[in-house]
Amino acid sequence: MTPSPHSPALTYELGGTTTVPRLGFGAMQLPGRWNGPAVDHATAVAVARRAVELGAVHIDTAAFYFSGTNRANRVLRDALHPYPGVTLATKVGPLRTPTGEMYAEAAPDQLRPAVEQNLRELGVDVLDLVYLRVGRLGPAVAEPLGDRFAVLAELREEGLIRHLGVSNVTHEQFAEARTIAPVAAVQNRFGVLDQEHSALVDECADAGIAFMPFFALGGGHTTLLGDNLREVAERHGATVFQVAVAWGLARSPSIVQIPGTSSLAHLEENVAAAQLTLDEDDMALLRTTP
Repeated sequence: MTPSPHSPALTYELGGTTTVPRLGFGAMQLPGRWNGPAVDHATAVAVARRAVELGAVHIDTAAFYFSGTNRANRVLRDALHPYPGVTLATKVGPLRTPTGEMYAEAAPDQLRPAVEQNLRELGVDVLDLVYLRVGRLGPAVAEPLGDRFAVLAELREEGLIRHLGVSNVTHEQFAEARTIAPVAAVQNRFGVLDQEHSALVDECADAGIAFMPFFALGGGHTTLLGDNLREVAERHGATVFQVAVAWGLARSPSIVQIPGTSSLAHLEENVAAAQLTLDEDDMALLRTTP
């Protein structure tokens, strides 16, 4: 692979004050797949530590990331506390039972306890970035979020949160949140084969707001299967997953990729993707149809 300007060393100024790498790490898979086999705790700790060693020092987590008794926040605390040089992002909103069922969306009076749970589990006094996740883990739901986002804005004023974000939102919800408090980041579904939110990505770039896609490497109901994607990958001697990472970095200067894994090998592969240069022909192939 040829060197690329889109490397983990390149950074983004989150909220204009907090420097994060444009290739971070998502912690969702560290405990194991939801309602699936658990990941060995020592392995998960090793993956988290290696991510930081490789420069992926922006870590995206949540208290509702757990599988059985394994919890992402516990892995991160055991691996990295007190988190020197690491920026921690979490999200609140979806509620799960102890056995893993997603049963509700947090009401305004449940958001402070949710934030406090993340503070407690991670062992920190302040969270660098907290998203309000709406719509549980399903598609975006077009409903007002102002009363819930206002709670997080209050916690930011109290000093428990440095930056605020919104996740899984419509354009209208994004605009509503911005009338209440500064929005530093948006986390919506977006990837090379799932470009529905292209206009929002561009709006974030214009406004100096980070866009941190989830399922950028597939996941959910999207798989990285497409003739154009495969052609680009073969051209560069890369995997389709590496192309997906590199495409996001090339697509917009506001995109911060946060691919997650519980595998050391996959982690190394994801980070190596930052060295992949996609030219205009590649980007044209990947702009519309797969």
